[in-house]
Amino acid sequence: MTSTILRLSEPYGAVTCQRQGPEIGNGAPVVLIHGVGMQSAAWAPQIAALAETHQVIALDMPGHGGSVPLPDGAELPDYVAWLHAVLQALDLGPVSLAGHSMGALIAGGYAVCHPEGTARVALLNGVFRRTAKARAAVEARAAEIRAGSFDLETPLIRWFGDTAADQAARAQVAEWLSGVNPQGYAAAYTAFARGDSTYADGFAGITCPLLALTGDGDPNSTPGMAQMMADAAPQGRALVIEGHRHMVNLTAPAAVNAALRDWLNTEGATS
Repeated sequence: MTSTILRLSEPYGAVTCQRQGPEIGNGAPVVLIHGVGMQSAAWAPQIAALAETHQVIALDMPGHGGSVPLPDGAELPDYVAWLHAVLQALDLGPVSLAGHSMGALIAGGYAVCHPEGTARVALLNGVFRRTAKARAAVEARAAEIRAGSFDLETPLIRWFGDTAADQAARAQVAEWLSGVNPQGYAAAYTAFARGDSTYADGFAGITCPLLALTGDGDPNSTPGMAQMMADAAPQGRALVIEGHRHMVNLTAPAAVNAALRDWLNTEGATS
């Protein structure tokens, strides 16, 4: 795996990404975007599996890993614009784009705004049109984070069960959350809290293959949301993995990798 630092113009600055594939220049590009509090390493099982056939580029989101935070007040469209700047700098042409949680919001927004650059899109544990009650709860949590409250245990309890696979993943995720940039975390969480409907009306215009995947035990990125996303897109498909929660790519890597391979083999109008 090769670690690369992109030097973008203001306001983006340095962006860190991990690249792996058969050989540089061979294999269609797959770009991965992680969720709030994580980093590109959170995609390790998918990088290893997909790099057998594709050029895989896993990005550190702004304010996470080695990437510079966005300016104060950034909202979801600013993260989508950041992704566009990254992909233009990488000069990959149309990409297969997969995002997890906040990364799914960015990937979905990018597919709406830049259909010419999106060969297909996969939205893992994404949020879509929250209820008013759910939106109020997550916005309250965002306000607490901006005020300096850092509650490590609550998301871990919500994201993981008691199986050995869950507990092993939990330990790694706890380490990433503990080391996250507070400014980057607060900014991304605020955009995440406010972004569940930003691009929702545009899903009808996503004509490439769309996969919406979640775990049946994820209380916030629900199976119902995955189905709504799939139903909204002309080539949408929903997949629910039973017995798993929010970090399904780490707790059920074999099932997620199989789903992503199938997604990558789905032909679409812009493939």
